[in-house]
Amino acid sequence: MKELPWIKNALLPLSWIYGAVTDVRNLLFDRGILHSEKVLQKVIVVGNLTVGGTGKTPVIEYLTRLLSKQIPLAILSRGYGRDTRGFLEAGATSTAATIGDEPFQFYTKFDREAVIAVCEKRVEGALKIHEKHPDIRLLLLDDAFQHRAIQRDINILLNDYNRPFYKDHPFPAGRLRERRHGAMRADAVVVTKCPATLGIAEKEVIKENIRRYAHTDVPIFFASTRYDHPISYESLPVELKNVKMAAGIANPQPFAAYLTTRFSVTDQKVFPDHHNYTPSDVEDLIKNLKNDTFVVTTEKDMVKLKPLVVAKGYAARFAYVPVSVDFGNDEQAFAQWVTSQTDRF
Repeated sequence: MKELPWIKNALLPLSWIYGAVTDVRNLLFDRGILHSEKVLQKVIVVGNLTVGGTGKTPVIEYLTRLLSKQIPLAILSRGYGRDTRGFLEAGATSTAATIGDEPFQFYTKFDREAVIAVCEKRVEGALKIHEKHPDIRLLLLDDAFQHRAIQRDINILLNDYNRPFYKDHPFPAGRLRERRHGAMRADAVVVTKCPATLGIAEKEVIKENIRRYAHTDVPIFFASTRYDHPISYESLPVELKNVKMAAGIANPQPFAAYLTTRFSVTDQKVFPDHHNYTPSDVEDLIKNLKNDTFVVTTEKDMVKLKPLVVAKGYAARFAYVPVSVDFGNDEQAFAQWVTSQTDRF
């Protein structure tokens, strides 16, 4: 639904108040009145200024692939949406319900390359990881740009090409978690979800807009979303023609657009972000599904849906599309920047 300008204007005074509150909080951290704890590991944060998906998960996965060969690392998430509390390390009995959908996705991919853990309090999580794994030297923190209770060595800020922070307002008139000048804390900015055809001239305009709020010399990289070949819930490559989309993510529009351009989308079912699927959801998705049609989901949805789908015997009718971040021409520059920073560790 298109946002009505008069509603945004009516909410702007509340946004000014919200922005002022976040400014005071950041100032207290900057002045040392609120304390940021130094932990025993080095810390890289991947986050954003906006509410909603900006592509943090694929960037965390990229960094894990890049750095796990060089330095023992752990991914520490809050574990949003889980039905447990406190510190938990992912293991063989973990599920999306116990540790959260994104951490469980990390675990299914990187259980041999990294320690995966969740904890609402990142400092406590870091201490627990050190107690259990003293060899871990690096923490990747997912969605922690505003979590200033823990000191970080590198702040990577993500900016969605389709919803740039420099055109947005703080909540509730906009999607920002703090004012735009929070970008000053960024050591690098990655513009995510860019079209593959993004030209040099437009990139320069974007850089100029970002540097109005960030450091003038902050490195800025551009990345697009790469959709890989569909995989069935039976873990086999599958060819698709007719699909019914199902997604419970913050911003399903790019996923829907991708499916629409490549397949015949017969229906779209959108759930809230981090939706906890039920057996009745599975039955609803399979209802009236023709023999030549697959239910197609994101990978984040798959890790929660798959146990339910398998239990119902419908695994052959479901597929997901793996997603990764593609830095294109910036691939070498970004990898070199990251490794140059971590070489100091």
